[in-house]
Amino acid sequence: MSPPPSSAAAAPAGSATAAAGTTFWVIAAVSFSHMLNDMMQSLLPAIYPTLKQSFHLSFAQIGLLTLAFQLTASLLQPVVGLVADRRPMPFSLPGGAVFTLTGLLLLGLAQNYAMTVVAACVVGMGSSVFHPECSRVARMAAGPRPGLAQALFQVGGNVGSALGPLLAAMVVATYGHTSIAWCALIALVSILVLGRVGWWYKTVGLARIRSARAAIADIGLSPAVVRRSIVVLLILIFSKFFYLASISSYYTFYLIHHFGLSVRDAQLHLFLFLASVAVGTMCGGPIGDRYGRKHLIWFSILGALPFTLLLPFASLFWTSVLSVVIGLFLASAFPAIVVYGQELMPGRVGMVAGLFFGFSFGMGGLGAALIGVLADMKGIVFVYRLCAFLPALGLLAVFLPRIEKHGRTIATSPMVDVEDLGQV
Repeated sequence: MSPPPSSAAAAPAGSATAAAGTTFWVIAAVSFSHMLNDMMQSLLPAIYPTLKQSFHLSFAQIGLLTLAFQLTASLLQPVVGLVADRRPMPFSLPGGAVFTLTGLLLLGLAQNYAMTVVAACVVGMGSSVFHPECSRVARMAAGPRPGLAQALFQVGGNVGSALGPLLAAMVVATYGHTSIAWCALIALVSILVLGRVGWWYKTVGLARIRSARAAIADIGLSPAVVRRSIVVLLILIFSKFFYLASISSYYTFYLIHHFGLSVRDAQLHLFLFLASVAVGTMCGGPIGDRYGRKHLIWFSILGALPFTLLLPFASLFWTSVLSVVIGLFLASAFPAIVVYGQELMPGRVGMVAGLFFGFSFGMGGLGAALIGVLADMKGIVFVYRLCAFLPALGLLAVFLPRIEKHGRTIATSPMVDVEDLGQV
């Protein structure tokens, strides 16, 4: 609920959202919708082995399919976020779910590779609307706990990504890829939930935006330092998602090729990895709130390096264990990265969310395409040995400023209208 006028007036700079408190049902609703959204989207990589066999695809074509989805999901996200910062669109949330529903129907009806690519692009468009706006709503409802709110929002997506392979194993692997069209019914549930969230956004969230206009504080950093920090964060996102693309898109192929597993067993191992990503995301948000986001970013990305280096040489048992540890480490970074970026650029919450989510999708797509070409040339085992060095880029976190030194007030500052507040 919105704060009393007297509380808002008496609150110090940066505390308007804290005065309103944390609206957990809204955070839970967007997290649940994120779970449904990413569960539907994760069906695409989960059915790659089936599509590869049905349409006689190469690894490069699998990579290009992922690239088509990731690019449409990434390029529009910063634009959607920027437009929403200037002119909030509460009921764009269920609209994004409509794109996802349409894309799944097309994917289930696809009779050739070209139609499958078109379907993947439509699903990607749903993501481009969903992620920046729902991340923005999570920040609205966060109160004094932006890291926790971002983690809860993101963990919904992680859980959905982990459930996607299970759904594929139970339904698509049994009845064929055309059965994926029935999974589009899940999107109807998401549309209903997001419609309710859109009403709260319109009646309560917009009031929080207006009350927060006077709460924006100067973080005490020059524009050059802010730009450099954003670049460093994007490089760290690259290292994280480029590596994750090697697992999410090709882990099943690696297990089938290297250990002789069946498609169903390989998908269950993929589920274990994706579940660890969900747990890591959930832990990362509150840890960043408590101990500082820079420390967490440094620890989570660089800390994964020893385990990624060991993974290509491990047995099946230790491969499963190492994949879980890698998922825990790498996933814990992203909630901290998103909130840290939003603190660097107060008033640009939607744009930062769109930029970071979009860039992560883009890097995942680009990584999948390049890794697919490399796997065709050198083999899937070589790919995992090469990608193992990517977490070493976590060393760049040393160049990030400690925002806490410049005041914690911005950590609780919600979305604002940049036309009224200007730019960093």
